[in-house]
Amino acid sequence: MPTSFTKGDIFETEGIRTYAFGSNSDGTMDAGIASAMKKRWPELADAYYAACTGGKLALGDVFVWTSGEITVYALLIQSGSEKPRLSALTKAVMRMLDLASEAKIQRVGMPRIGASVGKTGLDWTRVRKMLGEVSVGRSVRIDVFEQFVRANRPVQERS
Repeated sequence: MPTSFTKGDIFETEGIRTYAFGSNSDGTMDAGIASAMKKRWPELADAYYAACTGGKLALGDVFVWTSGEITVYALLIQSGSEKPRLSALTKAVMRMLDLASEAKIQRVGMPRIGASVGKTGLDWTRVRKMLGEVSVGRSVRIDVFEQFVRANRPVQERS
């Protein structure tokens, strides 16, 4: 399926219960969407940290965490504080698509992966092109949220 590029609230988009984020080898989840995931699912952060400190992951690997209907793919694209590598991101995205297909997952939501602000991120034009190319002919659709827009949720009255 082709990759979809959109804007919105990744966590409030109907039909998406599988998420991916770019990660580093130190196992922290303290920036970007990873920090939001850490707040939502502390067990994910604990499991990811344990996998990283156990030396079980290398650049290009994918860490998979599932809880109920939620699945999260941590794509290992950088070592420590080094700049992410496009080759590692490409390998990890292809592996994630294979894993998602095997698990019968149809959609994976992700942010502008690997393209953090400033000199630390990858060139978004190159990443965007790669994401569009690797998903062709696959059974899993990648929904890339290029811009965060908070979902309008009804305000609940206090009793």
